[in-house]
Amino acid sequence: MNERLPRIAITHGDPNGVGYEVILKTLEDNRILELCTPVLYGSQKLAGQYRKLLNMPNIPMTHIPDASQLREGACYIINVVPEEFKAEPGNATPQAGEAALAALEQAVADLKAGLVDAIVTAPICKSTIQTDSFHFPGHTEYLEARMNDDCDEDDEKQHSLMILCNDRLRVALATTHLPMAEIAPAITAELIIAKAREFNRSLHYDFGVNSPRIAVLSLNPHAGDNGLLGKEEQEIIAPAITELRQKHRVLAFGPYAADGFFGSGAYEKFDGVLAMYHDQGLAPFKTLAMNAGVNVTAGLDCVRTSPDHGTGFDIAGKGEANEESMRNAIYTAIDIIRNRRRDDRAHRHPLRKQYYEKGNDNVVLDLS
Repeated sequence: MNERLPRIAITHGDPNGVGYEVILKTLEDNRILELCTPVLYGSQKLAGQYRKLLNMPNIPMTHIPDASQLREGACYIINVVPEEFKAEPGNATPQAGEAALAALEQAVADLKAGLVDAIVTAPICKSTIQTDSFHFPGHTEYLEARMNDDCDEDDEKQHSLMILCNDRLRVALATTHLPMAEIAPAITAELIIAKAREFNRSLHYDFGVNSPRIAVLSLNPHAGDNGLLGKEEQEIIAPAITELRQKHRVLAFGPYAADGFFGSGAYEKFDGVLAMYHDQGLAPFKTLAMNAGVNVTAGLDCVRTSPDHGTGFDIAGKGEANEESMRNAIYTAIDIIRNRRRDDRAHRHPLRKQYYEKGNDNVVLDLS
């Protein structure tokens, strides 16, 4: 039985940034329709304006009122922005923030309803998107909250994990959008264990890696220098790594000083790297990944990816934005959907647990 192609929701992000440019450049190659069914949540009018502004060829996009009408073989667009909205490339405006949120909310609603299989988010301006319904530091935290909307008090909540990846490196973050002054108090053994276990699960379930090897970075310079520059490595991180290996069977190693770890190329020996904070992991990752990096939100039932760059207000509307990260974000979402489907099929009908009574080969007790 052939499975349908993945349906990929693409939000336009901040319409005054480079979102439309990288999306249109990606969808310009219609071979993408052999891999997925893309649907842009945004505005036909804005897409047309940016196409003319950037002197791009016409891209056939079928307008539909809602995602229930998606069919394979075409690229779609769902209007979520008021007709009177006008783009101001390069400017951060409250109206653009509202337009970004409208696309995100509709796409997430369709994702939760099962009408699309994954969401790929173009960059937002985190200051202009803030409202009473969006008071989060980024997409990752917003999606975690939305996925837990329907949870009762007794239900186990989903916890997100930010992963930046390309074909050579995967970096996960123990803490995400925290001020520097709050990072050290947030680093606990419980946090490291939880994030490393989720990273381990994602490497297997989302990326198809069997028995992944995870490097855990230190918090302090030189991995604390035996307590001279901080005791978190000795008292928190190293014991957490030991527990991960002995109790949870996670192949975790470290803690490694971040500068030497990346500078020496040691990251190439591991399937994933767990960094303690945002810039510790993302600065070297973006340097190494150039324009090809992808942001993956792991740990949730839904699949979400995005380019690893921001709104690019300084180059918006100038035709200078590189679409490689957006293209890779869509490809990565497709790969994750395929890997999850493959894993689900493999575990769909497990063998029953059976017990043979000693001395009687004819008696079988079903313990499933």
